[in-house]
Amino acid sequence: MKKTIGIIGSGMVAQTLGSGFLKHGYEVMLGTRDTSKLTEWLSGNGQGAKAGSFAEAAAFGDILVLAVKGDVGLDALALAGAERLNGKPIIDATNPLAGGPPEKGVLKFFTTLEDSLMERYQRAFPQAHFVKAFNSVGNPAMVNPTYETTPTMFICGNDADAKKEVEGILDLFGWETADMGVVEAARAIEPLCILWCIPGFNENRWNHAFKLLIP
Repeated sequence: MKKTIGIIGSGMVAQTLGSGFLKHGYEVMLGTRDTSKLTEWLSGNGQGAKAGSFAEAAAFGDILVLAVKGDVGLDALALAGAERLNGKPIIDATNPLAGGPPEKGVLKFFTTLEDSLMERYQRAFPQAHFVKAFNSVGNPAMVNPTYETTPTMFICGNDADAKKEVEGILDLFGWETADMGVVEAARAIEPLCILWCIPGFNENRWNHAFKLLIP
């Protein structure tokens, strides 16, 4: 039996990943402050698609996804409730984007290279199993992208079993997994978002992905 998915968030990333999980046979609940925003998504995705509060989505899912703006990530997790997060794999798709426009195509972060956003989540919710993924590609390519070769998704996290769960999901979604190790590796993975966005801002090219080549 496939596990249920609770997604904390209701924007385009949340909806894209939610539809991807439904496509692959999971039941999915999107968590939101306003379920009326999800009327179209619910009607377009069939019986397995559900909507509720952050707390309801966190309780619903065996596996969780955090897909909100990075600056409200901690607040969203707090609303979900630590008791509903504890012991669960949580795919962290967020980035610590600061406000304001990019500078010559380069986005600004509100974190430093010594303290990633996912580390802040892990410290705040030590019994949850955060795994960084889906933060370094645009949402149209997150689920079964059509490139000439299989793209690479970089992940990290402290819990080996949680990372194994995420690797299985990435296999279904058409990605190869590059496990970069423990939570501190998010300091390197999160800035991939900045790199990924530069061709978009400078050349209006948004359809690329990363590939790790190992001889």
